[in-house]
Amino acid sequence: MDRASGGKRQTREGGDDPLWSLSRELTGVAPKTVFGVAEPPRVLWASPDGLEVAGCGAIRGVTASGSDRFETVQAAAAGRLAGLSHDGPDASRPRAFGGLSFHPTHEPCGTWEGFETAAFVVPEVQVTRTDGGTWLTAVGESEDEAAETLARVHDDLSGRSAAAGNGRPPGTDATREATGREGWIEGVANARERIARGDLEKVVLAEALTVDLEDPLDLEDTVARLGERYPNCYRFAVDPGGGGTFFGAPPERLAAVCGRQVRTEALAGSIGRGETPEDDESLLERMTGSEKYRHEHRLVAEVIRECLEPLVSTVSVGERTVRRLANIQHLLTPIEATLERDHHVLEVVDALHPTPAVGGVRLEDAMETIGEIECFERGWYAAPIGWFDADGDGEFAVGLRSGVATDESVTLFAGNGIVADSDPETEWEEVNLKFRPILDQLR
Repeated sequence: MDRASGGKRQTREGGDDPLWSLSRELTGVAPKTVFGVAEPPRVLWASPDGLEVAGCGAIRGVTASGSDRFETVQAAAAGRLAGLSHDGPDASRPRAFGGLSFHPTHEPCGTWEGFETAAFVVPEVQVTRTDGGTWLTAVGESEDEAAETLARVHDDLSGRSAAAGNGRPPGTDATREATGREGWIEGVANARERIARGDLEKVVLAEALTVDLEDPLDLEDTVARLGERYPNCYRFAVDPGGGGTFFGAPPERLAAVCGRQVRTEALAGSIGRGETPEDDESLLERMTGSEKYRHEHRLVAEVIRECLEPLVSTVSVGERTVRRLANIQHLLTPIEATLERDHHVLEVVDALHPTPAVGGVRLEDAMETIGEIECFERGWYAAPIGWFDADGDGEFAVGLRSGVATDESVTLFAGNGIVADSDPETEWEEVNLKFRPILDQLR
């Protein structure tokens, strides 16, 4: 299928009743403006390469549960997006946005009220910004319906300012840890015992921190500040309605598929930043010189390559580098591959999730360990968050450095990889360091 570009129309045949999509250029309005004024369902997505998208409404949607949720979403999406006719630039094409839960047994309740085991929506209204400009896209069941929506929303948005919100963090009050320091140290000791017995090589344990807010949270402004502070990270917000909003600034790409080209990465092994350049280099040397960090990172890279092999004709593992963020630095290995045939991005995501960076090695035993040690529901934390289009191309991040927000509180999540020589105290300090990206934007 040839995508639309330069205002030319592209049409897909077959499937459900076709959708019509119309775009027009938009000036003076940022994608976050749409997110800020829209009613749920609403989504916000920004990638390090400059793509920013916000959408609201659900012209088409799909949910799924159970261990076959990836296949169910892919099969349903083939019908939801079939017959799509898009009039506008390629960048402004409709996409399905959403995510999946970490565990296939997830139930949408408590903190995760409204978040199904898998859920994606094709927004009725979408604002897309790239280096080439900003476009408003409307999707309808007919061309007339799409045109009417496009005109109405364009008039509404054109009168709104693209300026930031009040710029003030909401302030924090009480905080509550799900596990706490003593429980964390006990959990790490438990994991190390299992590793010593040979049950597994690595497991990623997580902690949850609930923060009560002094004032209501301006979420779109908070995500914008995260973008300013962490420009090399993804940013996302998903509000399905009926509960909180899942948002974050994850540093890790899970998978990006364009045609038959796949990009992913191993991001494992982390340490803080120094107060001075000299301190920074000293910490970096400590990480790169540590067999513990190198072993943890090597496990992740090797398993990602093995997971891709059944789907690809070639895999290229790049040189290990370092990704430096404002408060933390990670070991990073880029990985690229060529698919042996056309595969939907969800097939690649399914093959990779959960990576050893969020699950562990050996996976089945690691998942069992996580279920027995952790005392809270991960929900969509550490799970795939992203988008796909009618061609099956798309991009997914790992839902890290994230939290679920309501007007009154934010529940944050962070985790650390535990291997044979992990020190519980050091791991506790590191997991608290990973709360900082969002926590700093709340204080």
